[in-house]
Amino acid sequence: MKKSLIIIIGIVVVIALYVGGTYNSLVTQNESINGQWAQVENQYQRRFDLIPNLVEVVRGVMNQEKEIFTALADARTKYGSAVTADGKAAAAGQVESALSRLLVVMENYPTLKSSENATNLMVDLAGTENRIAVERKGYNDAVMVYNKSIKMVPRSIVAALFGFDERAYFEVAPEAKVAPKVDLTN
Repeated sequence: MKKSLIIIIGIVVVIALYVGGTYNSLVTQNESINGQWAQVENQYQRRFDLIPNLVEVVRGVMNQEKEIFTALADARTKYGSAVTADGKAAAAGQVESALSRLLVVMENYPTLKSSENATNLMVDLAGTENRIAVERKGYNDAVMVYNKSIKMVPRSIVAALFGFDERAYFEVAPEAKVAPKVDLTN
């Protein structure tokens, strides 16, 4: 009787240690995703800080592209008011769409291409876009590891028990997949 009680207690302790270890691992992975998303947001903020300067330089040279300026301002506002990672990602996609139209317009204005301020801002923006791509990849990699982890048995049982849900990948907005068309014949 004493021996079987020790065995049962041993089994319970092993299960408790496994559940506790799995829980801690899932918390760590979940927090890694949150941290990686914060890095994505840091780069978005850098982009959003550069955009008004770029817009002002461009606005000084050309006035007829008000639609692009309005779209950029609206997208920045939507990003600022979004509260979820999915909402922020959708707003960031709108920024990318408007920003790509602005860049196409800039390429077609020789005055802008020769402006040192515009050139410097474009270089900064290109660097920021590269940083954003790296951070998004890091975010999606962290989400993939976490999502696989919560779906695999026996971890899936612990994940379900403690409410660990699947996290969404960062995906490019559909409108960002279409090349912008800018008509400068007006």
